[in-house]
Amino acid sequence: MMWETVDTGAAGSWVLGDRTVNRIGFGAMRLTGSAAFHQGTPRDRSRSIGVLRRAVDLGVNHLDTAAFYFSRLRSANELINSALAPYPGDLVIATKVGPARDASGEWTTPARPDQLRGQVEENLRRLGRDHLDVVNLRVMGQDSISEDFGVLAELRAAGLIRHLGVSNARPAHLAQARTIAPVVCVQNRYGIDARAGEEMLRACAAHGIAFVPFFSIAGEGREAGAVRAEHAQVRTVARAHGVSPSQVRLAWTLRQGKHVLAIPGTGNPDHLIDNLAAGALDLTAEEVGLLDAVDGSAP
Repeated sequence: MMWETVDTGAAGSWVLGDRTVNRIGFGAMRLTGSAAFHQGTPRDRSRSIGVLRRAVDLGVNHLDTAAFYFSRLRSANELINSALAPYPGDLVIATKVGPARDASGEWTTPARPDQLRGQVEENLRRLGRDHLDVVNLRVMGQDSISEDFGVLAELRAAGLIRHLGVSNARPAHLAQARTIAPVVCVQNRYGIDARAGEEMLRACAAHGIAFVPFFSIAGEGREAGAVRAEHAQVRTVARAHGVSPSQVRLAWTLRQGKHVLAIPGTGNPDHLIDNLAAGALDLTAEEVGLLDAVDGSAP
């Protein structure tokens, strides 16, 4: 597939906070390693930088990252900084806070409210910015996020953050956050075979909030890579269009609402093009019904 044939804006756009972004963005997690972001062989640095630059050249203007996206030799934020600074004026970089890892990469106790400013400042340093476009508070099992989100709201008022969102959240968390400050997006797991997020999908639509699903391509049990057999329904639709199952998964995800923003990630330039092409994939009503029938059980 030629670079010029990819229409990154084919899926349309969404106003994220006060910035218009194409509905297919890019997730930076996979840039740091060959498996999950904290495991596997580090990606080739120059290749990762090339993927980021190509994504932006092709019209991607919404990146998702985090300071805790790093492997033994790679940091997603540092790669983004090296590849893209000085940043294009229309580029929106969303990051997240809450989870914490030590210098060796081991997960530690999630950040307390009084530690969230430090995490925000770490993202600022690594990205080389004086403010963050979007910061998502990733919920780490707590019932109430009011204190944590209140800290981020204060940082927003101070000018360090432009917009706020929540991640891994329940509708009750969204309600708590919205009483404190505007919420522009929710980042939850969701995909063809991971439907637990449908209540939040609908809640976001009702409030005009972007729903940003993660692992839409990976699917159930595929977080470490596409190692499980694909569902027959996905393979059938992919064959009918002569495209990859990944494109079908992304196209179905985008079909769930105009407020849905996809953030597929990859360190492979060919996979980048394949993912971006999903915005132009037109599924028939019959195909959507076939895909709707997929559940989370093994293929």
